[in-house]
Amino acid sequence: MNLAKFETMDPVMLMSIVNMKIRDEFGDLDGLVKYYDIDKEKLVARLASAGFDYLPEAKQFR
Repeated sequence: MNLAKFETMDPVMLMSIVNMKIRDEFGDLDGLVKYYDIDKEKLVARLASAGFDYLPEAKQFR
């Protein structure tokens, strides 16, 4: 799944994809945003606007 268009994706689907990729491929949010060359603050803000917060200790959005 290409995360380059995260700003227009359904936020629930985006959260699910991001959490899956962090869990299965990257280990943390920093690795994911670096790999996809996306703005971490924009991604976090996009998901926060839908009610999802990043929990660093859990390494996922909830």
